[in-house]
Amino acid sequence: MTSISADKKKKGGGKIRLWAVLFWLLVWQGASMAIGQEILLVSPVSVVKKLFELVPSGEFWSSIFFSAVRILGGFLLACTAGVLLAALAAKYKRAEELLAPAVLTVKAVPVASFIILVLIWISSRNLSVCISFLMVFPVIYTNTLNGIRSTDRGLLEMAAVFGMSPWVKLWYIYVPQAMPYFRAGCSVALGLCWKAGTAAEVIGIPDRSIGEKLYNAKVYLNTSELFAWTLVIVLASLIFEKLFLAALDGVTKRLERM
Repeated sequence: MTSISADKKKKGGGKIRLWAVLFWLLVWQGASMAIGQEILLVSPVSVVKKLFELVPSGEFWSSIFFSAVRILGGFLLACTAGVLLAALAAKYKRAEELLAPAVLTVKAVPVASFIILVLIWISSRNLSVCISFLMVFPVIYTNTLNGIRSTDRGLLEMAAVFGMSPWVKLWYIYVPQAMPYFRAGCSVALGLCWKAGTAAEVIGIPDRSIGEKLYNAKVYLNTSELFAWTLVIVLASLIFEKLFLAALDGVTKRLERM
């Protein structure tokens, strides 16, 4: 959960290529055929069939809605808290010192421990909100804080010379400078919140959640359904990441034109 700069994000990883996806699907299919026991390793064909069986049902969409609202709610709350507290820590050294132990603790404590502890205090229905928040907050806070601190000092000196108001400096200097760091943090945090949120649901087993479906599939050894719901989580994470980052890019372009 360390800070991730925009430049590092650009250098690391590449776009997903269709031929690479097809290659790994063939490897998966071959491994499934070699084992010959779909209860141990289901084939991708069976997973797609099961997914098409699930999609038409209202319960399928209800589970996605239940989990998405809570997981993304935790993500948005963490983004808000992370940005506000990073701004406070950048301005006041004491605030950063006060927050440092809490941020370090959240980074270090295993997700499973948090899930079990939080279950003592809140109901399983809202568990994924809290766990998503806890997993996302350190990423957003650290990245935003580093982004604010990377602000060009020359621009700040120019703003002081021309007597710019704090609001103008925030909107035209700090936001554009910190946005690449915030965007990179969000890219990582969106995938992280879905992983942590669904893990919390598997342990808490709230009714009508994706986590409940995963747990039931495991209990009844329904491997194809287990893989199908896992695929749903991956697709949901990718879709929400693309939409959220596209919105951020739109904001960035508007700032550049102003």
